[in-house]
Amino acid sequence: MAQVKNGDTVLFHYTGKLDDDTVFDTTYEGECGDDECSSGECESDDCGCEHETGPMRIVIGEGEFFPAVEEALIGMAPGERKTVTVPAADAFGDYDEARVFTVPLTDLPEDFDAEEGDELILSGEDDEEIGVCVMEKTDEEITFDANHPLAGKDLTFELELVSID
Repeated sequence: MAQVKNGDTVLFHYTGKLDDDTVFDTTYEGECGDDECSSGECESDDCGCEHETGPMRIVIGEGEFFPAVEEALIGMAPGERKTVTVPAADAFGDYDEARVFTVPLTDLPEDFDAEEGDELILSGEDDEEIGVCVMEKTDEEITFDANHPLAGKDLTFELELVSID
C-alpha cells in the first residue's frame, strides 16, 4: 500500500484539541444538522457551521501546515490514523504579556464601539494592522491582547489520512 513521502499531495482530516480536550478546529462536519447550517439558523460557534469542512489538501514539505503535522503524515497510508502534539513554541509561540496593552478611551475615535471578547483589527502608525481581542473595558480604558488566541498552548492533532494524490 502507498505511503506518504515528501512532495506528495495528500488529503487528510484532523481534529485539533487543547490539553483539556477542547476542540479548537476540525475538518469534520459539525454537530448541527445540515438544515441549520444551510439556512444560517445555527447559533453555535463550535458546531462547524462557520468553518470550512472537508479534508485538507497540502503538499508535504511545502510548509502549508505545522511542520510536525507534515512530518507525522510521512509514512502514513490512506485510512491510517495518528496523533501528534505541536508544542506551543512551534505552533503560535509562547504567550507574551508585552502584547497586552491598555488604551484610554479618550485616545480612541468617538464612534469606537467594542465589548469584552470582541476580536478586532486595529490600525496603528504607518497603517500597520494588528489583530487584537478586547480583554476588558471600563468607563475610562480598554485592554487589548494582541497574542494569537492559541499562543502559549500545546496543540494536539488527531490525523486521518484520506488519500495520496
